[in-house]
Amino acid sequence: MKVFRTPATRFTDLPDFPFEPRYHQVTPELRLHYVDEGPGDAPPVLMLHGEPTWSYLYRHMIPPIAGAGLRALAPDLVGFGKSDKPAARSDYSYAGQVAWILHWIEALDLRDITLVCQDWGSLIGLRLAAENPERFAGIVLSNGGLPVGTGFSRPFALWRAFSRYSPVFPVGRIVQQGSKRTLSAAEVAAYDAPFPGSKYKVAARAYPSMVPMEPHITGVAENQRAMAVFEQWHKPFICCFSDGDPITRGGDAVWRERVPGAAGRPHTTLHGGHFIQEDDPVNFARLAIAACGLGVAA
Repeated sequence: MKVFRTPATRFTDLPDFPFEPRYHQVTPELRLHYVDEGPGDAPPVLMLHGEPTWSYLYRHMIPPIAGAGLRALAPDLVGFGKSDKPAARSDYSYAGQVAWILHWIEALDLRDITLVCQDWGSLIGLRLAAENPERFAGIVLSNGGLPVGTGFSRPFALWRAFSRYSPVFPVGRIVQQGSKRTLSAAEVAAYDAPFPGSKYKVAARAYPSMVPMEPHITGVAENQRAMAVFEQWHKPFICCFSDGDPITRGGDAVWRERVPGAAGRPHTTLHGGHFIQEDDPVNFARLAIAACGLGVAA
């Protein structure tokens, strides 16, 4: 496997990202980066980013979660952020990302995890929770889900086509377009930092086409099995979808209806776009803390 590693100099002096980098070797070829803040023996809050972002997305949520006495963990998916980036599209798959993050979870022996997830972070995180329920204590879901081959919206179709065919793929501008708040030039540059050239963007371009929105796309059967688990899930399950995401808006309904653990929880509509961590991080973090039994009653 040919692998690219973004030079460390690309990540110098990023705004609001003072966290010490930590690394885990998921395979002999692949190194995964993660943020780990707060007490090491505290209940872990696992924040999974999606496409095409990285752990920088959670920079405004990590300090309040760690400050509440929790262990704030935010890995970079393989192919993103400070994690290594396989060169070939065939090196990436839905199941592969699930396996890489599970390897890291098992290496750290994380238990009683509260999962906080959005976008591809939810596709990966929800599968992990369904397949390893003994390690998870609760879930906070925003702007994501578990597609099971039932079709897709026009906005998602346009996004998938753009990621596949556009001659340019400006990651920082893409994050800006998916946020309501105006990002600073330095913040946009921080989202571009992991991708100094097109050869680093293989995963970022590939994953929109791997979302199992159609029956023939790999992952439908696995997601259906995961949904069956959640239909028997009684642990805390909090939804906090945003009011301004054209792709996922209203997607919380299926979870609130089908997951027993969603009953009576403080579900909240957050205000912002697809990348709600940029637009409403305070309330997103508050709900993560709530799910751990701290702050607002869960």
